[in-house]
Amino acid sequence: MKIILLAAGRGTRISRYIQDRPKCTVNLTEKQTLIEYTVSMFNRYGFDDISIILGYRQDVIREVLKDYNVKFYYNPFYDVTNSIASLWFAREELNDDLFIMNADVFLDTKTLDKILSEKKSPVLFSDESRKEEADYKFYYEAEKLIKYGKELSVEETTGEYIGAAIINKEFLPKFNRTLLNKINNQEHGQWWEEILYSMTRDESIYVSSVTGNFWAEVDYIEDYENIISFVKNNSI
Repeated sequence: MKIILLAAGRGTRISRYIQDRPKCTVNLTEKQTLIEYTVSMFNRYGFDDISIILGYRQDVIREVLKDYNVKFYYNPFYDVTNSIASLWFAREELNDDLFIMNADVFLDTKTLDKILSEKKSPVLFSDESRKEEADYKFYYEAEKLIKYGKELSVEETTGEYIGAAIINKEFLPKFNRTLLNKINNQEHGQWWEEILYSMTRDESIYVSSVTGNFWAEVDYIEDYENIISFVKNNSI
């Protein structure tokens, strides 16, 4: 399985608190940043094919990871495109089982264990304990995605998307065709997940819950503080 970490975005909601650094380079401890933790965690699980897609302040991420065996791709249009364009710049990697995740997401190892135990594909991961405060919301039945978006009501929400997905190799021909079609149609302002969302009428796009396990996205300063608190009180 290949790991693809999306790290091109700026993160305007928290940037003033972290000296305008990329969100994935915030410190978890005095000696380790979030992106270092994530890469090291995947390495411990035996994953050594890791690609990181850069954009904003790519120099900072390259410096942080200079001693790690990772591949870099660069989206030079990161400030006027979205993650679908970033994924397109790493399209040569889309030829094997994939774990795609936003690089500003912190996963506890128990959460990763739950994710890696999932056999269905393509599958997105959600937290059903977060509905009222959810950012990007999913509604699904029998683990199949039906509705999605930031505007779903609490009643329509089954869980919050955590920013991670697994796509097996067999599904990639359809996935890659849709990616190319969207890029050709100038739909480069979309999230990469729109590739899967656009297939929900014709394909089973699954959702699996990680509820009860810790994860957090570095979006607001409160998110970062929650991660730091977790790290201080748990062995990572």
